[in-house]
Amino acid sequence: MATLRSRVLLWRPLICSRGVEQFSFCARTQPITLLQRLPQPCGAGSPYRRVASEAAASGNSEIKKPTFMDEEVQSILIKMTGLNLQKIFKPAVQELKPPTCKLMTQTQLEEATTQAVEAAKVQLKMPPVLEERAPINDVLAEDKILEGSETAKYVFTDISYNIAHRERFIVVREPSGTLRKASWEERDRMIQVYFPKEGRRILTPIIFKEENLKTMYSQDRHADVLNLCIAQFEPDSTEYIKVHHQIYEDIDKHGKYDILRSTRHFGGMAWYFVHEKKIDGLLIDQIQRYLVDDATSLVQLYHMVHPEGLSAQEAKEQAAEGLNLITVFAKTEAQMGAYVELMLQAYQGAFISHSAAS
Repeated sequence: MATLRSRVLLWRPLICSRGVEQFSFCARTQPITLLQRLPQPCGAGSPYRRVASEAAASGNSEIKKPTFMDEEVQSILIKMTGLNLQKIFKPAVQELKPPTCKLMTQTQLEEATTQAVEAAKVQLKMPPVLEERAPINDVLAEDKILEGSETAKYVFTDISYNIAHRERFIVVREPSGTLRKASWEERDRMIQVYFPKEGRRILTPIIFKEENLKTMYSQDRHADVLNLCIAQFEPDSTEYIKVHHQIYEDIDKHGKYDILRSTRHFGGMAWYFVHEKKIDGLLIDQIQRYLVDDATSLVQLYHMVHPEGLSAQEAKEQAAEGLNLITVFAKTEAQMGAYVELMLQAYQGAFISHSAAS
């Protein structure tokens, strides 16, 4: 079994937790050779950014499908997200203070608007979309001599400050005598105990219970739930992915796509619908709102992700662009193709009437 690190560290402080009652320090005088190296933390060159690319590389080598973090994909998603400053900087629930009024020249107003736009772009930075992390089921030792000596589990945590959390080793001693690596859920809790992250709780908040989530959805507070989800869970955790997908499905079911427009969550929702081949509802919503450029970008992204599909091949043969691109999709792969074509006809009729009136 691989070593945790190549260098030998003496007297690495460990924390031993017995439930929530006892805490004691343990010391080791030899390099640990039982534990495999854990994944690197999120960042440049980390598994967070490599996982989708590796999955694509292991598949069909002839057709390289784009990933969520690809520059072209991000450009399309950012464009579709929109930039509604009124929505991005909507009033937040906070202590009431007297409003501040400023007199500005036209030049100062333009500068302030530019600064607001740049600040809005920062707030619209999309959270990562990752594959679910593989469960940890590694058993390190079976010490039957210790069976029955304790009634609670012991958790041993490396609390060194110079170790990334994904490299930090955490093991659990079961009452049965089994020594195993901690599960992801146990790791997240212990790391939160010793290295608290702002906005995150040790135990999952009750807001994420099924009945409470349904209440939040009925109040159109999908974005609030997603913000809490990002603060509470790791982006490759089961809970994080489950909540996101559940919210996307609820929005698609009720056609409430505009709730996430001009938020940092819109790109992830659009990517989910494209990946699952369920873009019809969002496409119709964009056409109804006269966001035809966004609708075209959505179909273009669909063809990038599913280049082997009939729609992508037909569009390539016809060199289709603009409304023709949407028409090709409606006639080939759309689940509600007739409705999409009807919306296109309505849009074209309204556009012609507007052009004639002007």
